[in-house]
Amino acid sequence: MKIKQYDLVIFDWDGTLMDSIGKIITCIENMAKALRLPIPTESDIRDIIGLSMTEALRVLFPHGLNLSASSAYSQHQYQYPKNAFSQSEDDPYLQMRAEFKAQYLHLDTTPTPLFAQAPILIDELHAQGYQLAVATGKARAGLDRVFAQTGLGRYFVASRCADEVHSKPHPEMISSLLKELNIAPNRALMVGDSLLDLTMAANAGIDSIGVTYGAHSAEKLLQAGPIALIDSPAQLLQYL
Repeated sequence: MKIKQYDLVIFDWDGTLMDSIGKIITCIENMAKALRLPIPTESDIRDIIGLSMTEALRVLFPHGLNLSASSAYSQHQYQYPKNAFSQSEDDPYLQMRAEFKAQYLHLDTTPTPLFAQAPILIDELHAQGYQLAVATGKARAGLDRVFAQTGLGRYFVASRCADEVHSKPHPEMISSLLKELNIAPNRALMVGDSLLDLTMAANAGIDSIGVTYGAHSAEKLLQAGPIALIDSPAQLLQYL
């Protein structure tokens, strides 16, 4: 069923276009093991995918490298700070970020292919005249790397990363894209696999579609009020 016409489709990256959730989970677990930190549950890790790396680590390891205190994330509901982009408290997490980066880029061999239908989807939407953008929890260096590796970068007219603006679910990623591209909120659509993605869209006043094959289940995604859920990338074409 076709829905209303949009001019801009904004995609999350990890878990939406790229099958990377498993690798992220494994690398955080291995980072914790390497630094002798409490190992978060898979559910807890899935809940932070989409945050900036520093903010994700703050949530999972609120005491930093203080080994005398274990992670309290699974015991307390996390309240997202108003400014998740603040860099002033980064120092306690420098070693964690470095270890995660080493795990992700060099030590862990879990593959991160694009989802099989993702390249066809992006090519088709581009051919239909949609403007395409990315809003991701990756840092700019990470997004640029996967743009180059996958060859998809040429399709996207703009992108926002978590080291440039406020982290999800703050609306700044989307609102700044709308401003740059001169798109009204009712002409933009967010596509993502996590509650963070869809909540960001709601906070920015745009529609969203959730994908059920990434970080979060359909039940969880529905909490943010998406206009639809899809079970594969190609299903998006049924709505656009």
